[in-house]
Amino acid sequence: LDFLPRAIHNGSAECTIDALVTLAEAARDEHLTARFTGYAEAAGLVSSPPLRNAGTIGGNLCVDTRCNYYDMTYEWRKAAGFCIKKDGDICLVAPSSPRCWAVSSSDTAPMAIALGGTVSLTGPDGEREMPVAALYNDDGILYMAKQPAEIVTSLRLRVGANTRSAYIKLRRRGSIDFPIAGAGVALELDGDVVAGCRIVLSAVASHPLEVEAAEDFLKGKRLDSETIRETADIAAKPAKPLDNADLSHFWRKRMVRVVVEQALEKVSDQQAGLGG
Repeated sequence: LDFLPRAIHNGSAECTIDALVTLAEAARDEHLTARFTGYAEAAGLVSSPPLRNAGTIGGNLCVDTRCNYYDMTYEWRKAAGFCIKKDGDICLVAPSSPRCWAVSSSDTAPMAIALGGTVSLTGPDGEREMPVAALYNDDGILYMAKQPAEIVTSLRLRVGANTRSAYIKLRRRGSIDFPIAGAGVALELDGDVVAGCRIVLSAVASHPLEVEAAEDFLKGKRLDSETIRETADIAAKPAKPLDNADLSHFWRKRMVRVVVEQALEKVSDQQAGLGG
């Protein structure tokens, strides 16, 4: 893929990032950190520094779903019983379900969705563009809606004049680990009133989970502590993590509210720091 361009094309209201741009480059780009703060934060939280220097923004958008019953050696999986995602015919975490429940583990995808992102795809049938939200299926095996021969060539993000964004990632260690819960938020603010917002969760479903009920609740309200807590409570309700990732799924469920609250508080702090 060396023939593809590799640059960040900055504009005041939008930014196009070529798919081969590394996560490290995106995380430290001055325009991204200033105008697309949450996305730069998410890119900077993926894995570890050496892997961010090699991994790309296109690769993280396409990263495979994960599950404790799948991300193991062949002998381990053989002893436990093969799962539907590889070599078996049932989902070991939900045996009565006909589908795979491996979880979406991209840090940048939720933030790209929150920022109204679109991706450009190139394949045998030509080029096309689609919303990042439409790039994913709610299925642990067929988790991507793109065609197998298509490749992601770029990501376009958009912000308004008063957009503030933040990403919070929960993981066991401060480096290397995939998210076990996360929240990407992007708010369009009019002073301390929320004119528009998107809230997207990571690692609690087989696709990045946008919580529209929480978005609808927050719109038109002042971004104060009480509203933030109530919004976080609403955002946590549709999250139903299963016992197929690190740490207890009961604890991960409780922590969804916490990561949403922390992300909204970061946005509030950004606005306060700018005199909003």
